[in-house]
Amino acid sequence: MSNKKALECPCGGILFSACCEPFLLGKKSAGTAEQLMRSRYCAYALNLDAYLLSTWHSSTRPQGLNTREDGALKWLGLTVGKCETGGDTAFVSFVARFREPGGGAAQRLTERSRFLREGGLWFYVDGEF
Repeated sequence: MSNKKALECPCGGILFSACCEPFLLGKKSAGTAEQLMRSRYCAYALNLDAYLLSTWHSSTRPQGLNTREDGALKWLGLTVGKCETGGDTAFVSFVARFREPGGGAAQRLTERSRFLREGGLWFYVDGEF
């Protein structure tokens, strides 16, 4: 997936190859909602629409995505806050920093995302901004 040696993970992990890349390549499933949230952030940063759709719960999944055309945001960083898990439901709070096309000031997206675990797999359901 990467052509840079020892590439830092977009989610803030030390090495992409040891952090989110295995999830994005389908070699491993996220074991926690936080891992899924981090890998989904990376998928947005890398325009991996198929991964985003496959990890979106069927009850709220859009029919399609085009992260390249739908804004082409430049994702600048991620800070994970509180993670709450109760059985097969989890909530992860985070702040994602981005810049819109054409430059301008960096902006922040603050969200509390809801995740469900079905069949042993975590899925993103929705979020509160």
